[in-house]
Amino acid sequence: MKDIQTMICDITSLDVDIIVNAANKSLLGGEGVDGQIHRKAGKELLDECKRLNGCNTGEAKMTSAYKLPCDRIIHTVGPIYKKGNNNEELLSNCYKNSIALAEKYRVSNNLEEITIAFPCISTGVYGYPKKEAARVVLNTLKSLNYPNINVILSCYNENDYQVYMSVK
Repeated sequence: MKDIQTMICDITSLDVDIIVNAANKSLLGGEGVDGQIHRKAGKELLDECKRLNGCNTGEAKMTSAYKLPCDRIIHTVGPIYKKGNNNEELLSNCYKNSIALAEKYRVSNNLEEITIAFPCISTGVYGYPKKEAARVVLNTLKSLNYPNINVILSCYNENDYQVYMSVK
């Protein structure tokens, strides 16, 4: 990564190239950031998501952003946390696959560099322990070699921000 920033902000208000949606497998909207993105983007997002036929855990798919200030939305499905499952690999794959899609977008649009913003994936209703998730996220991002991609880790609140700061 070119740069990794952590900030407290509303991801739906960011004027960046791409925001990531912590989606459910249907991609048809849900709770938390997923519902907020769908509400603010407008019904056209739901219409496009219906044509994508869902998304598996750890995978990622891209759509237009419609009424949001960003250019694109990458939808990724984080794991529902259960002890003993391959939670770490699946969560890491959310970030790897999203970054790979962002790079394809950058190259196909002949952009020198882009910025992608991630919410805290799987740490809400999916129950992933926040500190453990932050460790997985930061280790994954630091292991990737995409020198033309800037990352924003968008924290919904001060608590989430402090968790990331304690892991950095």
